[in-house]
Amino acid sequence: MNLDSDQRAAIAAAVTSAEAQTDGEIMVVTSANSDAYHDVALHWAVAAMLLALAVLASFPAFYTALVDRISGGWQHVWTPRELLTLALLFAAGKFLGVRLILAWRPLRLAMTPRATKARRVRRRAIQIFRAGIERRTATRTGVLLYLSEDEHHAEIVADRAIHQKVSQERWGIAMASLIEALRAGRPADGIIAAIGEIGAVLAETFPRTGNDPDELPDRLIEL
Repeated sequence: MNLDSDQRAAIAAAVTSAEAQTDGEIMVVTSANSDAYHDVALHWAVAAMLLALAVLASFPAFYTALVDRISGGWQHVWTPRELLTLALLFAAGKFLGVRLILAWRPLRLAMTPRATKARRVRRRAIQIFRAGIERRTATRTGVLLYLSEDEHHAEIVADRAIHQKVSQERWGIAMASLIEALRAGRPADGIIAAIGEIGAVLAETFPRTGNDPDELPDRLIEL
């Protein structure tokens, strides 16, 4: 995410301002991606291999005749061993070909289903939350705003005390503000707007008492 020093400072200031009204704390994390999706490439390669075998099984005469023409040899009756060898080579070629093509990350990401990307981003957000926020605040009132750039997906994960009082639907306004600005090419404005909305929810449910210290960094964390 292309943010300059002034934009990073503005995001940190937005976090500080939002936390001034609540005992809750907000952490903002951005990441280039949430997964390598190598398993997706393998799934496509296996699917291509099985499809190749299905086509070969449906039209064996076409492929055996094609091999005869390429080899320049006389047409002959194929033995079971030769047919199985042909099937093995055909399937292996399809598998390796698709796997090599999908080694190119942009294509692999494009071939990954949207639902899969959403699940991986959510899983990564929860991992970061557990490692960096969960149980690190005295009142269990930490909130993570996580953005994964390659997947164009964001998540909000809240600590236990907040989760018990705030429904997932309440974060919808924050996500809408974020996504609208991201689509307009203004990521810093979107993050700041989302922070403001999250802060408003926290101020309503966990107003500031002055007894809860600042235990999480206000700065933007970029992975």
